[in-house]
Amino acid sequence: MPALLVHGNPDTAHLWDAVLAELGDGDGTERVAVDLPGFAGPRPAGFAATKESYVDWIIARLEALADQGGPVDLVGHDWGSLLVQRIASVRPDLLRSLACGGAVVDADYPWHPLAQVWQTPGEGERYMTEELTDQVGIDHLVENGVPPEAAARNAWLTEGNKDVILELYRSAVHIGKEWQPDLESVRLPSMVLWGREDPYVPLEWGERLAQRIDAELVVLECGHWWPYERPAETAQALRRLWSRAPLAA
Repeated sequence: MPALLVHGNPDTAHLWDAVLAELGDGDGTERVAVDLPGFAGPRPAGFAATKESYVDWIIARLEALADQGGPVDLVGHDWGSLLVQRIASVRPDLLRSLACGGAVVDADYPWHPLAQVWQTPGEGERYMTEELTDQVGIDHLVENGVPPEAAARNAWLTEGNKDVILELYRSAVHIGKEWQPDLESVRLPSMVLWGREDPYVPLEWGERLAQRIDAELVVLECGHWWPYERPAETAQALRRLWSRAPLAA
C-alpha cells in the first residue's frame, strides 16, 4: 500500500530521507514524502497559507495515490501531524492507517511561546525580521537535534516562507477547539510517535492524543525531531503499524 509522509515547520520533504532509507524499497511499496507549498520553494501564486488550504492540498495528493494503489498509510510530524490528524477526521476513506507526532489537536493545548509570538500581529513580523536571522535559525535547530546539513537548508531560508509561517499559525489560533470534535471519531489503525524530551509539546500531550484515538504510543529517546534523531526506530515502528493495518479489499 502507498504511504505519504508530511513534514512540519521549518522542514521539507528531506525530513524523511533517513526514515525512507531505513524502510527501503524492497517490497515495491510507493512511499512519497511531499514538500508543502511555500516550504522547499516559494509558495504558488494564489495559495493561501492556512491550515485548511494545506489539508486540501494533501487530500488531493492522497486521492491521486489512492486511485493508483488503494488506501494510503499517512504519516505526519509537527505541523504535518496536525494536518494528518485533520485528514483522518474528515477523509478516513482515503487512509489505511495514521501515524503522527510532535504536535497535537487538543482544545486544552496552549501553543508554545514562539508560536504565540508568530500568532501576534506586529510582534510576529518583528520577530521574523529582527530576531530570526539565518544563523539564529540554524543554530536553534542544531541545538534541538536537527543535523547541521538539514538545519542549513531549513524552510525559514526559503523566500517568502516566514510570511507563510505567520499566516499558517494565525489560521490556527483555535485549532484545537475547531478540529478536536471531529478527531474524536477517528478509528483507523493509528500510532503516535513522540520524543520523550520534546521541548515544544511535552509528552503528556502525545499520551492524551494516543488515548483519544486509541493509538499505540511510541516514546522515542530524543527531542522534537524524531525523524532526524531516531530514523531506525521510527521506521521499525511504522513497519509494525503497517503490518497490522488491513489490506485493501
